[in-house]
Amino acid sequence: MIPEQRARAVRDVRAVVVGAGFSGVGAAVRLREAGFDDVLVLEKERQLGGTWRENTYPGCACDVPSTLYSYSFTPDAAWSRVFAGQREILAYLRATAERYRLDDVLRCGVQVLGARWDGTAGRWLLETSDGTYSAAVLVLATGPWHIPRRLETPGLEDFDGPVFHTAQWDHSVDLSGRRVTVVGTGASAVQIVPAIEAQAATVDLFQRTAPWVLPKPDLPVPAALNRLVDRVPGARGALRAGQYVLQEGFGYAFRHPQAGRLLEAGARAHLRLAVRDRQLRRHLTPDYRLGCKRLLTSSTFYRALSQPHVRLRPTAVTAVRGNEVVGADGTTVPTDVLIEATGFRVGELPLATTLYGTDGQTLDEVWGGEPQAYLGTTVSGFPNLFLLLGPNLLGGSTSAITVLEAQLTYLTAALAHLDQSGHRALHVRPDAQAAHHTAVQEALATTVYNTGGCTSYYFTPSGHNAFAWPWSTGRLVRRLRHFDADAYTFDTPARPLPLPVQARPQPGDRTTAANTEQP
Repeated sequence: MIPEQRARAVRDVRAVVVGAGFSGVGAAVRLREAGFDDVLVLEKERQLGGTWRENTYPGCACDVPSTLYSYSFTPDAAWSRVFAGQREILAYLRATAERYRLDDVLRCGVQVLGARWDGTAGRWLLETSDGTYSAAVLVLATGPWHIPRRLETPGLEDFDGPVFHTAQWDHSVDLSGRRVTVVGTGASAVQIVPAIEAQAATVDLFQRTAPWVLPKPDLPVPAALNRLVDRVPGARGALRAGQYVLQEGFGYAFRHPQAGRLLEAGARAHLRLAVRDRQLRRHLTPDYRLGCKRLLTSSTFYRALSQPHVRLRPTAVTAVRGNEVVGADGTTVPTDVLIEATGFRVGELPLATTLYGTDGQTLDEVWGGEPQAYLGTTVSGFPNLFLLLGPNLLGGSTSAITVLEAQLTYLTAALAHLDQSGHRALHVRPDAQAAHHTAVQEALATTVYNTGGCTSYYFTPSGHNAFAWPWSTGRLVRRLRHFDADAYTFDTPARPLPLPVQARPQPGDRTTAANTEQP
């Protein structure tokens, strides 16, 4: 439980944003542009960046086109590739923070340990590594790709060589001439294997389930083309709109599984052209519908697996014995370096176990392993709490930035409503949250996410889909465009809250140099 009193002074602020990745940086910009200047962003690490700071593995890049995977309020990045790499994305985030002058609201190296709603004061009390903060509004921008999912394999602790997760890449380990084993065939493995196979003596890839993989048109973007696009009014917006329509085409196929047959045919053709070995091709052919798991894109993964020193092991890992990795089929692989490409604990919100609501229960206790939120954003029993990229908002086709910006529109509208009405706190009604949750789960029942015949991180251990949005992204944006006060009840303070200061002017075309230092 968060203590009621602290020896040192409590620092009061209107809104605290936890996390300084894409969500936290975007939240700070939009809140300040809406006139809410009394904002702090608390980041536990020494620099901003979120998942793009943490994931520095070889080959790390986005699988959404760069023009779409960027803020609409800062669309003018001259991306060097159609799909930007980790370093370029991190530089973009840093440049955005500098452009919008976030230095005065960003507190790096401050870890939020927990928070408790104080009903008497109508505020959140946050216990941090830097003391206690008090905030009227709490925004969790910690992201779903935060907690690495580590191997839980007997004997792993006794492995003779280096072991590390892709999100905690050990750059001190030289892979040259080493026998490398990679466990997992998700998004990170598809990027890592082609990036390291030329260095390693051997690469063994353990695969429990074959992924669907489409070609990735990852082409360089010439500087001259970027300059041309900048000179043509509306060109970047049109390019962004075109990429949005393409991504939504994938989403339509996921919502209407029969429409996905054409995509499956394309993926099979890609596999057949890239892999000549029939047995390898058979092991790489999925036995479930495309879209049931996260769809992967790569034009180099299959080619890397066809190299003579790269071996696919189509089996789960069951044990580690000394320097050998053991598969469920009895395979033993001598290994010098073991890489866990095992993804993240997507449904586990980092602060859920220490975030206490109105009844003294934590968010983790209230959810009971079944995360849910009204419009993926607010949770009954947790006033003035906003989750960014919360439950049931994403999918296999949507750009997370599009979803994030829709939520930020809703967040700023909700705070404006509080100020204009003189209310102190908003509580989403339990019946509104329950009705939304029921509608989402009913709509998901006919999508490929639920009917595709696979097991994915979209689901909780009990079989509840807590990740996917079952409708179009356009519908999500429309739902979040206006704050629906009827779904909430409100607390009124003894005296009205002051209105926010006048909104800051847009930075316009002002551009500052990006800090391109890399981790």
